[in-house]
Amino acid sequence: MDEKGTVYFFTGLSGAGKTTIGGLFYRRLRLQKPNVFLLDGDRYRREVCEDLGYTDQDRLKAARRGFRLSRWIADQGIDVVNCGIAMYSEIRAWNRENIENYKEIYIKVSRETLLRRNQKELYTAGKNVVGVDLPFDEPRRPDIVIENDGGETPEAIVERLERAFGLRE
Repeated sequence: MDEKGTVYFFTGLSGAGKTTIGGLFYRRLRLQKPNVFLLDGDRYRREVCEDLGYTDQDRLKAARRGFRLSRWIADQGIDVVNCGIAMYSEIRAWNRENIENYKEIYIKVSRETLLRRNQKELYTAGKNVVGVDLPFDEPRRPDIVIENDGGETPEAIVERLERAFGLRE
């Protein structure tokens, strides 16, 4: 059997920097490997989960689909950079049990930073927002925790991740 790819899962609340950091990590990884797939949570929702809403059951179903897809792609020897909230610990536990090469990166920020960034204006709307009025099961066993309150540039964070995962000396 061919070597399996790695699933790099960038998780955290909306506005934490998952897409920024994960997207840069993806672009840098593509310089080293031709076979890398980016699965961004927002685009994934539009392209694959248009039939789902935002109930707990629909959110679970969307997360399950995304990680089954990530596993399927990784099983073909392609690395996957998956950026999303996946707010439930049961999803992350499934990932650890079912994805052979799974790396979880928790992008953690303070509430003050989230309110200041508020790119999608979710935190001022305050309805049906994970981490505000919906629970967020904070990752208990991520491979790496990145405090992203502005102390490091995304480039410095990605360089640190590359070293941690053996992709750079």
